[in-house]
Amino acid sequence: MSTYLVTGAMGCIGAWMLHHLHEQGKQAVSFDLSETRHRLDLLMSKEQQHAITFVQGDLTDPDAVKQVFSEYGITHVIHLAALQVPFCRKDPIMGAKVNVTGTINVFEAARAVGMNHVVYASSIAVYGSKGEYPDGLLGDDQPRLPKTFYGVYKVANEDSAKVYHRNHGMTSTALRPYTVYGLGRDQGLTSEPTKAMHAAANGEAYNITFGGKMQFHFASDVARQFIDAVENPLDGAYAFNMGQPVVAVADVARTITDISGVEVTVEENPLPFPDGFDNNALKQHFATVYETPLEDGIRQTIASFKA
Repeated sequence: MSTYLVTGAMGCIGAWMLHHLHEQGKQAVSFDLSETRHRLDLLMSKEQQHAITFVQGDLTDPDAVKQVFSEYGITHVIHLAALQVPFCRKDPIMGAKVNVTGTINVFEAARAVGMNHVVYASSIAVYGSKGEYPDGLLGDDQPRLPKTFYGVYKVANEDSAKVYHRNHGMTSTALRPYTVYGLGRDQGLTSEPTKAMHAAANGEAYNITFGGKMQFHFASDVARQFIDAVENPLDGAYAFNMGQPVVAVADVARTITDISGVEVTVEENPLPFPDGFDNNALKQHFATVYETPLEDGIRQTIASFKA
């Protein structure tokens, strides 16, 4: 029987990953330093969670990572564990240990048990500022010019994956989401739109402290795309932009207000990233690209928070 290892499973996308794997009748193992299940509790009942194997472990410990692969007979790995932008800024050394060394530990553990395919999370943080690129949606082949430690670490992971393919024939797929929203998205640089949805569900006004335009990914869609990527290995070391329509943050706030009747405001303080990235390569390589319309995703998220 196939067994799926999800690192960082107590995070937002990880919780959605466990939810979808359980729905699909697949055996899942969670590997995370945290034992806090508050995000998973939003998506799965306590009874449903009994079907998941939970392993508390430190990604920076290579022996602990290797042990979970061998002990539980892991056949598929989706590596999500990482410290996000604010944490990497505050503690770059720990950020590098978790985000870079931790990723190497996953590749090494997979190689040790004879696994030949790794799926992991990258980010649009690998790119530079908006003014460094031509107008329009940017393709996967645009120069990576990160401006944060987090982005630098993601570039390192993408390049490490290429070395594993060249030296050991290991294949890999990375996905680069932009702004993920949905149940469980409660930390990170771009978590404020979800926090606004949560506030609106509670009848409370909210102010989003950044504006501009960007792409929004429903967390459920992102999780399902990762599952497809691990089940359909490609021959190479690939990194894909996740696309989606470019939307003004002010329009997102207006949609939340229209759905909930609660005021959400936005500060005109755009983040220093390009507006959007195309997903043409992703669509060329995968039969399904999950793209829940933004209004539908916002409506589902608010309703779920209320529930």
